[in-house]
Amino acid sequence: MPTVSVKWQKEVFPSVEIDTSQPPLVFKCQLYALTGVPPERQKIMVKGGLLKDDADWATLGVKEGQKLMMMGTADEIVKAPEKGPVFMEDLPEEEQVVAVGHSAGLYNLGNTCYMNSTLQCLHSVPELKSALLSYTNSGRNNELDQYSHLLTVATRDLFGELDRNVRPVAPLQFLSILRKKYPQFAQQHNGGYMQQDAEECWTQLMYTLSQSLRSSDSSEASATVKALFGVGLVNRVYCAESSEESFENESVYALKCHISQDINHLHEGLRRGLKSELEKMSTSLGRSAVFSKESCISELPRYLTVQFVRFFWKRESNQKAKILRKVDYPLELDVYEFCSDELRQKLQTPRQTLRELENVKLGLKVEDKKKEHEVNMPTSEGSSNDSSEPSSMALDKAVSSEDKGQLTGIYDLVAVLTHKGRSADSGHYVAWVKQENGKWIQYDDDNPIPQREEDITKLSGGGDWHMAYICVYKARVV
Repeated sequence: MPTVSVKWQKEVFPSVEIDTSQPPLVFKCQLYALTGVPPERQKIMVKGGLLKDDADWATLGVKEGQKLMMMGTADEIVKAPEKGPVFMEDLPEEEQVVAVGHSAGLYNLGNTCYMNSTLQCLHSVPELKSALLSYTNSGRNNELDQYSHLLTVATRDLFGELDRNVRPVAPLQFLSILRKKYPQFAQQHNGGYMQQDAEECWTQLMYTLSQSLRSSDSSEASATVKALFGVGLVNRVYCAESSEESFENESVYALKCHISQDINHLHEGLRRGLKSELEKMSTSLGRSAVFSKESCISELPRYLTVQFVRFFWKRESNQKAKILRKVDYPLELDVYEFCSDELRQKLQTPRQTLRELENVKLGLKVEDKKKEHEVNMPTSEGSSNDSSEPSSMALDKAVSSEDKGQLTGIYDLVAVLTHKGRSADSGHYVAWVKQENGKWIQYDDDNPIPQREEDITKLSGGGDWHMAYICVYKARVV
């Protein structure tokens, strides 16, 4: 095993052993350890030229004590980082919120899960948070009572705390004012506060915000809550006995999904919820008569709230009983079939534009999806028949400033409020909220838990597990 010296740049490495039983590549690896020059960059001068990785040492005639010359550039030395690792708990609270990807949970202050879950769902609506931020402590109008004003301020401040913190927040101020404004939430039993209905809390808070987030100075602000959550309905009231017929407009903040033995899906429950019977005075008959009421949507919101009517008053036990039946609901909800003819007409062009944009993202040809009349979405007049490929310029025109932000009647699920238990006045409420990054978080009071999207639609009922009570869908716009 001969020993040689190797000269590289200004350095000389004496007594480098060569194992002639191994290929020259092994020798180059030895030099890599000494010089930092990778084998593929090494140029070593030997008899007959440059040393090759697979050469035969016996033919090279390397002698004991021979001096070899090597050329090549060493790898750059990896520098130590200027700043050491920073642990999440050492970051400022605001940066921790960004790093975690979700806001804080809410402490349960004694049977307040109904309130916590309601707040977490509404907190997921950025437009509502923006409207609250513009509401000042002195912004109370003359028609607004003091506690409505204070409850709005408390909601604004609490949403701000949730956005700034990773650790759980105690909603003491909000709860105190909520109970003063709506004393039913202060009911006690055996010395402790009672569990309440989350839907009632949702409805009361929504009503308060619809009253407070109004300003005579700004027509835009006056319509904030209605534009975000308000559903316009046109009702046809008809009496088969007297042939009386009338139409009336109505505005609600949620659609009802009625549940019975033949309801298996949200669409079926919504269809049932838009039809009802009522008894009222008939001017033609001069007495009470049964009228049929059929409703259809005349105005759509940015956020569509759906309430599953799971609770009913049970006379025998004198309490609210729960319907446990499984009712499936989708991640994507299309309410086109529930809309009035006039609204359907308005939705046709935006829906066609949306489909074309989605086809472009999927790499599909627009012509492959031209059977739009089957789903009440006729081809837009501006589409070209000369080319099977969609024109990006044409689509950009379709989403012009004139059409930007148009509703399509298609909604994506962004929040679910669930209830676990047999009665509305007992059990446990939890919020499941989709974050801006697309991930779902289960807010079980002060404990936020990441969830998979495919598990969200499994909260459909059929047992004693968490089941959807309120769903919030966000409008897909073009």
